[in-house]
Amino acid sequence: MEEENNEIEHKTRHSHAEKKSGRIKIIIIGVVLLLFILVISAVAWYNISLSGTGTAEDKVTIEIAMGSGPNKIASILQQNGLIKSSTAFKLYTKLNNVNSFQAGKYTLTKNMTVPEIAEALQTGKVFKDTDIKITFIEGKSMTYIAKQIANNTKNTEEDVFNLLKDEEYIDGLIDEYWFITDEVKDNDIYYPLEGYLFPNTYSFDENATVKDIFKTMLDQMEKVLDSYKSEIQESKYTAHEILSVASVIENEGLFDKDKRNISSVIYNRLKKGMSLGCDATTYYAFKIELGSRDLYKSEINKYNAYNTRGPNMAGKLPVGPICMISKVSLDAAIHPETTDYLFYVTDKDGNAYFTKTSAEHQAMINKLKSEGAWAQF
Repeated sequence: MEEENNEIEHKTRHSHAEKKSGRIKIIIIGVVLLLFILVISAVAWYNISLSGTGTAEDKVTIEIAMGSGPNKIASILQQNGLIKSSTAFKLYTKLNNVNSFQAGKYTLTKNMTVPEIAEALQTGKVFKDTDIKITFIEGKSMTYIAKQIANNTKNTEEDVFNLLKDEEYIDGLIDEYWFITDEVKDNDIYYPLEGYLFPNTYSFDENATVKDIFKTMLDQMEKVLDSYKSEIQESKYTAHEILSVASVIENEGLFDKDKRNISSVIYNRLKKGMSLGCDATTYYAFKIELGSRDLYKSEINKYNAYNTRGPNMAGKLPVGPICMISKVSLDAAIHPETTDYLFYVTDKDGNAYFTKTSAEHQAMINKLKSEGAWAQF
């Protein structure tokens, strides 16, 4: 009887222990879930707090006094409605080691993010009503860039081309930027910085020089390329060659959905020692506006270091980039689709069709012509 009572007592203690252990587990799980929710909420709050508070049309002028630190600046920015949270601004400066600000008057816009505001206040870049904005569009060449600069600043097109001929200036850029090398100094290259200037809408001082403009665009290209730096350095292709591929993709592919496939065709043909046969390079080679007219056989069949449809270009890229490139085209050049495609053709609406053999390619051309979808200029 005593043994039976001991057994009952033992089972009771065991049952209580199990219940206690179960409650502890529930509490631990609850705490972990609560912490997870709090972390997710904090990250969401932080990211939202870094975004702008209004539109580009909402301009606010502030003055940063000499010696102002993150706390003082955060207060000024929040009071003027330029940031959503002074705490988030201070946290951003702490996490990113931002602690040096330039004193002065700044006209900032409410669409600016905290990182953009912090950069402006660090560099001392004052956004004034007299600043000029210039938009550079991907797919356009250096002649277009020169016209944009001449049309919007006190510089001339000749100033642009003279700077590009300045060997000392180009050598300085080779020393300054990791992705610019002696490849840009090839005698067959028309303009050393073709394809190296990142397209965007930029604000410049009304007295900005061509050097100032180029530096801003090169700095932006460096920011974009830095995220691919290790991949580029591990690639069998140089940064110059990858930019060349990206520029061809930019001009050959109208839609983003086609660009990685176009990239695969380029690399597949290079591997097989085939000519790329890209019309865009021939237009550029003979300085004809892309798509302005059909190419002549005499142009297609004439050697030029850019003309990938011409003789002596089997297995070769154009000597350099042929236009400004977008991030999408750059990404496609670095991350081509894995395919067996060797050919593509586009219809009059810019849609690309990919094939593996010459016979399939010709059949696709015939199909597009029969359907009235063939592109003619």
